[in-house]
Amino acid sequence: MFTSTFTFAPGASDDEFHALDARIADMARVIPGYLGEETWENPTTGLVSNVYYWASRDALQKLMGDPAHREAKQRQASWLKGYQVVIAEVLHTYGDGGIAHPLAEKRAG
Repeated sequence: MFTSTFTFAPGASDDEFHALDARIADMARVIPGYLGEETWENPTTGLVSNVYYWASRDALQKLMGDPAHREAKQRQASWLKGYQVVIAEVLHTYGDGGIAHPLAEKRAG
C-alpha cells in the first residue's frame, strides 16, 4: 500500500480552483485501488494536508497521470502559497478499531 500526502499553504482560491479540486477528488475515488483519504489542517500554520491511501503504486500513478491532476500541478502557483508532496509506502498499519480509518481493515507488512 502507498500514501500520497499533498500539503499546501492555501492562497487565493477561486471557483475554478474548487471545481478542479473536486474533479480530481472525484476521479481519485473511482480509481481501482483507491482505499480512502483524510484531510488535516494545522491551526497554527494554516497548512492543509490531504492524505490519499492506495492499494498499489499503479493506482497512485493513475491519479498522477490524469489530465486534471496535471493541469492542477501546472496552475498551482496561481492558487497556492506553496506545497509539498510526499509519496510513501505503508509498511505497517494497526489500531484498536476505536476510530474510522481508511486502512482499519487492511494489513501491511
